[in-house]
Order: sequence, then C-alpha cells, then structure tokens
Amino acid sequence: MSDKRIWLSSPHMGADERELLLDAFDSNWVAPLGPHVDAFEKEMAEYIGKAHAAALSAGTGALHLGLELLGVGPGDTVLTSTLTFAATANAISYTGATPVFIDSERESWNIDPALLGEELDTMARRGQRAAAVVPVDLYGQCADYDAILPLCAEAEVPVIEDAAEALGATHGVGDGAQRAGALGDLSILSFNGNKIITTSGGGMLLSDDAAQIERARFLATQARDPAPHYQHSTIGYNYRMSNLLAAVGRGQLRHLESRVDARRANNAFYRQALAHLPGLSFMPEASWGRSTCWLTCVLIDPNALGVNREAIRTHLMEKQIEARPVWKPMHLQPIFNGCRIVGGGVAKDLFERGLCLPSGSNLEPEDRQRVVDAILEVVG
Repeated sequence: MSDKRIWLSSPHMGADERELLLDAFDSNWVAPLGPHVDAFEKEMAEYIGKAHAAALSAGTGALHLGLELLGVGPGDTVLTSTLTFAATANAISYTGATPVFIDSERESWNIDPALLGEELDTMARRGQRAAAVVPVDLYGQCADYDAILPLCAEAEVPVIEDAAEALGATHGVGDGAQRAGALGDLSILSFNGNKIITTSGGGMLLSDDAAQIERARFLATQARDPAPHYQHSTIGYNYRMSNLLAAVGRGQLRHLESRVDARRANNAFYRQALAHLPGLSFMPEASWGRSTCWLTCVLIDPNALGVNREAIRTHLMEKQIEARPVWKPMHLQPIFNGCRIVGGGVAKDLFERGLCLPSGSNLEPEDRQRVVDAILEVVG
C-alpha cells in the first residue's frame, strides 16, 4: 500500500501563482488592499459577468456583508438551503435574523423551488415577507434559478447567490448560459483552501450595483470615515483581502477552466469504474447547467451494496484516503435546533447515505485508481 495521503480536495498551485505572489512580496505591498486586490476584483467580475466585486477575507464575510447591504437584521427571516456548510446559516445569524431551512430536491441536491415557493406563499398569507433568499450552489452546480428567481421576484424578495462551491459552473445552455455567481442580486464566492481555486483563505462579494460594492468595501475596512484621523460612525469589520492573497488568486483564475476539466474528468473516471456496483449512485448533473464536479459525491444503498456509507469511509481512511460524508443538514445541527424546516427528508437521506470522494484537480491517475480499488475491496 502506498503511504501517500490522498486528500479530498487539496490546493493545486502553479508557476503563475508563484510569480504573482513574489511580485506582491517584492513590492512590499503585503497588507490588505493594493494593486493585486484591485486587479483580482476586476478580473473576477469580468469572468463572472457582474459589474463590480469586493475581494474579502472569506466567503462567510461576503455573505455577512451581503445580508447587511440588504438591511437584514434582528426580527427578519431569511430562507436558505438546509443542505449546506454552516457558514451560510452562520452569516444569517450574525445579523440577528432567523434562518428558515428549505429541503433539497433530488435532481441537483440544491434547494427545492417548489418548497421555497410554498414557504414564500405561507409567509405572504401571514402578512410577512422574507428579508432575503440565499440559495446554495452545492458541490459545484447551480440551483434551479429558472424556477427560483421568478418566485422571489413575485414575492419582492432579494436573492443572494451562495456560489462558494460552484465557481466555474454554468446555469443554462448555449449563448444564454450564465456563470455561477451571476444569478443573484448579490452573489458570493469562496477561495478557501479546498475550493476549485484558492487564495489560502478568501472570498468575494459581487453585484451590478456600484454603490453596494463601495458600501461593502467601506464596511470591510472597519468602516473608517474619510478623515485624517481614525474616526468611525458605523460598526465595521476587518474583512478585506490582502494583496499577497489576491496575487495568488489572480494566478489561480488563469487556470480555472483547466481545473474544472480535471475535476469533471475525475467524476467521469469514478462513474465508469464504479458503474457496475448495485446500490452505488452518483450525485446527478442537473439538466439546466454544467457542473464543475467540485466534489464527486456518491449515494450508498446499504441493502443493495452490502455495506453502508461509514464502512466505506472508514476503510478509505485506513488506506490513507480522505473521504467525507455529505454536509449534515442545518436543521439537524444542534445550534439550529428549533429553527423552522420546510421538508427535510431528502436532505436527511442525502446526508445519511452520501459520501464525497477525493476530487482534487491535481489527482494523478494512480490516485483515482487507489480510491476505486479501496472501494471495491470493502464492497467485495
């Protein structure tokens, strides 16, 4: 057995990142803000198809600022996906608002538009209106925005697209396709170390409204008033990205398409190699877009396969292969116990049977084969 550790999704760095990072280092412009921050914002906005962007220290901070820009605060309700990473719900809680969690649909594992529409209607009948809807583009593919956006427009509720996991994905087909991050009134990206491109840690907030992004930049730099001394009339945050990390991000962005191709190739390999196993199925690629396959996820039917998800995961761990369960839904998390859940059974099932396989764009062919061999060992 190889002693090499196979990670779930490790950073994939190259020469461009090193060159730009050294440029920032040699300039001694290492603190937050700087020419690479400005350039990274411009380049990412152009790639996504949004007019403006603010580079920030994390995707979580971008979500928090996005909600603040919409005026979300105590007493408000925000509707979001239950099947997501905790950052989505945490950012809602930072504002003092209450999250309401919406179940997944099975075609993409993303927020169920039918249930979302039912909850918007239920609130309207009570004379209430959600302060925002935050759909999550899960595991590399967009939610069903053709269904979601008209519902939110009719209810006059703004949308913040959480595209933290889906940079490089598209929604729609042909000339009408839009990139993940282009679909909400506001949208956010993440460049965490395990994402398809990384700045070590970082995120971005995007909007077509210049005033919104200027306000976000102000709040993200401790809300310092324009004065020769340090004066503050508003509570602010330390959310800006450093020039060093933005330089890395610019290098990474140059290779985004090849990183998407590599992850899709991983997904295709796993599908072909494991297709014969009864009781093992893959996260579907929805008909309305193209996924990055940021993580390749499988569902295990223990009755058909003969082993459960945990038996496979622990066997892979013993073989020095990192695999993780699908996100535990927010409505099952202790900290959000008592929050309203609409549906919940689909997300619960996906969590109990779902497993994320190693999916990094720097996986070697022999790495993927080791993963497959290990799965076949435990199943056999």
